[in-house]
Amino acid sequence: MSNPADPAARGLQFPGVFEISAMGAAAAGLEARVPAALAAAGLVVCPGEPRQRASAKGNWVSVTCSFEAASRADYERAHAVLRALPEVKWTL
Repeated sequence: MSNPADPAARGLQFPGVFEISAMGAAAAGLEARVPAALAAAGLVVCPGEPRQRASAKGNWVSVTCSFEAASRADYERAHAVLRALPEVKWTL
């Protein structure tokens, strides 16, 4: 059993593979823009199609893809790059 006071036992651990989700309007084409923006920022996007899920009424969509982050700076850069896209309303 790990010690909860040990910083290595909690939180994000780097390097690693992480998922990021971007939400925006369904017509924004996020399924192509999200992985392209991450790759353009120099991040390694894991192979495979991004997962996509539409809202109940189909007005909004969330796109999730995996990427490699060597450090917390890479992880934060991924969020910053996607949040800078005008089509993206928020990221998780």
